Amino acid sequence: MGKIAKTIVTCALTGAQQGKDANPALPEQPDEIIEAGLDAWRAGAAILHLHARDKDGKATGDVGTFRRIVEGLRDGGCDAVLNLTTGGAVAGLSVDERLQILPELKPEIASFSVGGGSMLGRYDAKTETWIGDRFVQLFTSNAELERVARLFQDNNVRPELEVYHTGMLNNIETLHGLGVFDEPLLVNVVMGIPGECLKPTVKNLLYVVEGLPEGAQWLVSAIGARNHFRMLGAVLAMGGHVRVGLEDNVYLNRGELAPSNAAIVEKAVRLIRELGAEPASPAETREILKLH
Repeated sequence: MGKIAKTIVTCALTGAQQGKDANPALPEQPDEIIEAGLDAWRAGAAILHLHARDKDGKATGDVGTFRRIVEGLRDGGCDAVLNLTTGGAVAGLSVDERLQILPELKPEIASFSVGGGSMLGRYDAKTETWIGDRFVQLFTSNAELERVARLFQDNNVRPELEVYHTGMLNNIETLHGLGVFDEPLLVNVVMGIPGECLKPTVKNLLYVVEGLPEGAQWLVSAIGARNHFRMLGAVLAMGGHVRVGLEDNVYLNRGELAPSNAAIVEKAVRLIRELGAEPASPAETREILKLH
């Protein structure tokens, strides 16, 4: 028999938007995030995706807060790969605020949304109004994308390339051709955000994956309770990796709020095993991604 396929489980602990009003278990302060990260790691998450919040629970790019979270996880014995966000544009953080963690902390992985931005929002037919209607600007030019990519490379940080719509595939192809990415590429296909983003369908996922450079490793962030676990089977069948966590979905089952990030990870691990795969350890994850 062949080797059992290894699936990397990423847990996105808190994000930049939702707070405890969405789910009281969503961690906001550093000690909460550390505890949630340790529990998610023990439950089987090999990568922890980290955002930071200020004392009021709002998204921040403060290096000191990120450092406190990173050191707290390491002091707790956590050997998970830490993926620090350079996102937060949706919460109003500037480019400089979002990028300062790269030269200061030099994480193994950091997120990099490879596009100009997306128009978000949905139309509510009952009230005949738009909800969450706005444009979230990420970067302003191709030259800025290249500058950011080289900042990752200069600081030996592997970018997790976040794709929200198919136009971003063009940016990945261009930047890849410039030689600014180490191999293998790591791509996060984000699906299910209302607006100018990919709908969470197998057809859309297949189109994106077939458009990635050869040898790329990829995962899916399926946003929202309806999508979070439903896409997992397709992802595994196509050879991808999995992202779960309270940043993307606050429910464990239909109508049941998740009691913790760890509970969501435990469910994902169970589903992965039932489908014939096995969650990768942090060491195996570093080997798969060829992290330094």
